[in-house]
Amino acid sequence: MKGSDGSSSLVQDGGLSTETTGSVDGASRLLRLADLSQELGADPVAEEARELAARVAEGRFYVACVGQFKRGKSTLLNALVGYDVVPTGFVPVTAVPTVIRFGEKLHARIRMHDGSWRDIPIPELKEYVTEELNPENKKGVDGAEVFVPSSLLSSGMCFVDTPGLGSVWTGNTATTRAFIPHIDAALIVIGADPPIAGEELVLVEAVGKQVQDLILVINKADRTSDPERAAAAKFTREILEKRLHRPMGEVFEVSASEQIENKGPLRDWAKLLASLYHLVEDSGRNLVRSACDRGLQRLSEQLLAVVSEDRDALQRPIEESERRIELMKQTIGEAERSMRELGFLFMAEQQRISDLFGERHRQFFHIAWAESKKEFDETLPSVPRGFGPPYRRRVMRLAQEISRRKVMPWLKPEQEEGERQYRVVGARFVEMGNTFLKKLADAGLSELTRMPHALDPEKGFRVRSRFTFEGFITLASPPSPLRWLADVFLSLVGARKMITNEAREFLNHLLETNTSRVQNDILNRIEDSRGRLEAEIRKLLHEISRIAEQALDRARRVKEEGTPAVQSALARLDRLEQEISVLTELRSTS
Repeated sequence: MKGSDGSSSLVQDGGLSTETTGSVDGASRLLRLADLSQELGADPVAEEARELAARVAEGRFYVACVGQFKRGKSTLLNALVGYDVVPTGFVPVTAVPTVIRFGEKLHARIRMHDGSWRDIPIPELKEYVTEELNPENKKGVDGAEVFVPSSLLSSGMCFVDTPGLGSVWTGNTATTRAFIPHIDAALIVIGADPPIAGEELVLVEAVGKQVQDLILVINKADRTSDPERAAAAKFTREILEKRLHRPMGEVFEVSASEQIENKGPLRDWAKLLASLYHLVEDSGRNLVRSACDRGLQRLSEQLLAVVSEDRDALQRPIEESERRIELMKQTIGEAERSMRELGFLFMAEQQRISDLFGERHRQFFHIAWAESKKEFDETLPSVPRGFGPPYRRRVMRLAQEISRRKVMPWLKPEQEEGERQYRVVGARFVEMGNTFLKKLADAGLSELTRMPHALDPEKGFRVRSRFTFEGFITLASPPSPLRWLADVFLSLVGARKMITNEAREFLNHLLETNTSRVQNDILNRIEDSRGRLEAEIRKLLHEISRIAEQALDRARRVKEEGTPAVQSALARLDRLEQEISVLTELRSTS
């Protein structure tokens, strides 16, 4: 059968011919995979396949803007497309991935958790995609799309504004990681202080392992010196080349805010635009093709697991399947009890970290308190005395300044060590989780062997740091009228000793609390990661049981129709398996 272009068609009796060696349009393959998914009852796979097919057919590829909170990613994207469409601000802004794509006119829409789309005016976008108005995505928004008549986007490139790292909200790192499989290229936005570190580096490394095209940008170039930017560019390029084992290109230095305000030097703005246009012209089609092939591979693996389960259910006696599912439920129930044993292993790791950072805290605090108290006592005579309440504010402010000077230089290396230890524990947790699943597979849950990477370190179990220096201003300036009157009275009788003693206690409190916060922060993050990992294991076990029960229900209905129906169903599964395999093997022409 000939296609409209004269080439051999792969469509044959509603499927794809395994005898054909030619190539096929990627969107058609995805649409066919969607049909097969529906035939197998895998509706979520069908929906994702259709969405990807639309993207492939339109030649759209995603360039994700990735970087830490406060790098100015949203401002940079607004400057690149020439429209103020993405909300910006001084607090963590992006709560969900926002796709900026070409459109004849400006408009926006959001997608809710139930899969529905809702058109909204662009000024209302901030109510759904910002941390301030939608903290930790409480409104249940899966994503947003903004349509912009920008020439840069007219050939299929779409920007994706991803949630930033390092904010005080914990849900966004996982949100960004969940979007990684859909990324085709990346705009890595870094700074000069620090250039790239911690969770930011981990995420960029994860993106870099999936996509080849990375464009490195130092934003806010107007706020740093030439030597600082040069050092940051050199450091970033070297560390990424070491991690990704490939050369990195030029690091572009720009100021998005200057570009929007049409002031200041252009710096590398023209080079950055040229690099993006070059990406469209030279790599656009390949990026779309790669997105198609990655999606086909990922979705096909899910369908093949369903086919295998359906075939097994048809080939074994119903009674055996029923006993097997009953045994599976018992095993899963026992697994729930065994999770306590896994929990003990997790607790041992948590205790190790607690002891490690507890000792580091004690060593630092012992020295810092002696030095801070000495500095406080030496500086106190120079503090103007005056009226009671103002005197209290001055000495309390002195305590804050001294404690901050002591804590902050210690904090950076302490956080870096904390991040290193957290990565070690995270990998250890996943390793223990997979060992646990292997034991379950050996004990009778053979379905787990079809998911050798069910718990992947890149799945998003990591939680960002929430440490901030706490000044305890309410303790420094208590609102109590009685305390205010007491300060007035004490100043009148010349008894300021109580105020200075309370200031020393306040200094001790600031040092003790803020130096303990690193330890507490890491332990809280480990606890959160542990909870997510345990929830993922339970979800995986439940999904295995659900797939097996659905396969049994289908097998029971078919077997009631007799042996010919069973043979027909098995032949159908063989055909579906073969066609799914062909879909992943064929070369895309998109």
